[in-house]
Amino acid sequence: MFLLQPADDDRRGHVPYNELLELGDEPLMQELQAGNTDAFAIVFKRYHRLVHATALHILRDAHEAEDLTQSVFLETYRRAAQFDARRGTLKVWLLQYAYTRSINRRNYLLVRHFYSQTEVDAADEEASLWSPSRLQFQEASRLANEALDALPDVQRKTIEMFFFEGLSFKEIAKQRNESLSSVRHHYYRGLERLRSYLDSRPQRDQRAKQLSLERGAAS
Repeated sequence: MFLLQPADDDRRGHVPYNELLELGDEPLMQELQAGNTDAFAIVFKRYHRLVHATALHILRDAHEAEDLTQSVFLETYRRAAQFDARRGTLKVWLLQYAYTRSINRRNYLLVRHFYSQTEVDAADEEASLWSPSRLQFQEASRLANEALDALPDVQRKTIEMFFFEGLSFKEIAKQRNESLSSVRHHYYRGLERLRSYLDSRPQRDQRAKQLSLERGAAS
């Protein structure tokens, strides 16, 4: 992982490191775009666990996930000028890089028979759930939270611990004092509900739009 520290030099016009810590993502990226490298250290500190968890659940290998996390943040630093808050949040922007790079790397490893079939199946299942074809990255965070909120609490918490916290089923079972089979059950039932929710969203949106038009016509 990166070992990033605040810079010692006094650069005129740049927000000091301690003040950067209080900034939201958009002004933080504005500082980075202006050449304040301390801002990059904070971006990394703020989001490296999320990027690493995304890479880990797609690549299924700790070393590969760590290398890819560094690659994502290096690319983020090089392409900071391309960030546009009007097109999506910093979190979504980073997840877009993490997902794309992880899938590319996984495909490379698949060709070289890096995985067992069980690991391939698990990675495919999760990657397909959060793929760009299913969700536009600009609204991924909102939709993910909306879908997760629709789950029963035990299923939502299990998926959050597995996907966002990077815990294994065994670790979740230990923390929640549940059997391994129960954790698996909560996870897979939760995935089924998430898929059903996400797949039915276009129909719900269409019905809401139609209802709105009918109300407008009636008035």
